[in-house]
Amino acid sequence: MSRNAELAAIESQIRAAIRDCVNRTSRKPFQWGGIEGYQQLKTIGAILRSLPCREIDTDYLSVLSVWVDQALSNNLSVALDLEQANLWLRRIADCLHYPKYSHPIKDNVINTTAPSNLSLTSLKVRYEMEELLQQFVPNPKQNPAQFALLKKLQRLWNKYGANLLHCYDIPGLPPDNLKMEAMFSHLRRHQRRISGRKSTSELRDFGQYQVLFLAETELQLLAQIQQVPITEYKTQRRRLALAEAPRQQKRRLHRHPVSTIQALVDQHTELLTMLEFQALSYQLDT
Repeated sequence: MSRNAELAAIESQIRAAIRDCVNRTSRKPFQWGGIEGYQQLKTIGAILRSLPCREIDTDYLSVLSVWVDQALSNNLSVALDLEQANLWLRRIADCLHYPKYSHPIKDNVINTTAPSNLSLTSLKVRYEMEELLQQFVPNPKQNPAQFALLKKLQRLWNKYGANLLHCYDIPGLPPDNLKMEAMFSHLRRHQRRISGRKSTSELRDFGQYQVLFLAETELQLLAQIQQVPITEYKTQRRRLALAEAPRQQKRRLHRHPVSTIQALVDQHTELLTMLEFQALSYQLDT
């Protein structure tokens, strides 16, 4: 029996969700795409395993479930190693008394950083940091990610540690610049969206205001916009909606993985049941 186009489209979205798991980007330094991707894949695997049993030779999602479970099993040790490495990185951030906005707190991480500590000095931070690094002794064979993190931290601390602690002795100086970098990143992403360009160097000075250079007044700008035919505007809006659909689906997947995958699987199951009923009715009629 030929594949139903709507059924194939849903299966394609589920495959795209699985591919996204192994290609999750990281938002350095604290949000690691590998950990989030593995958790997302676990969610997909749990939902696929909860489906009613069907013939594995004919049910696509059953075959997909087997491959997802195999990927989860093969990468379990790596995922656990990454989670522990990320936990140690957050402990180090707490030791450096980074603000809460710098690294969102996970459920299994207890943040003991005080929002304001007037008694904090560079000598105290140095002592706490060196003590924490002495406690961090991962096995290089069993925990390669943690060991790589330790070697990198030791190298950076030995090379730059003395120059990173002056902020604790200067009132009002934050210990990091992540909040400022996040603001710049937000502005650059917005400029890329409205301009369609990868580089933001040409938009650095004026950004979204460049469109105003085509009109001397706001009334003249409005007149230029109104020259676009409404049918052409609606056509371009539909094209934009179609182009934005994959990005929006990925955003929903990252923010609400359970409900997003469950909705796709429910659509697939409902459609497959309807097609089977139609095929059975056709056989009875003939």
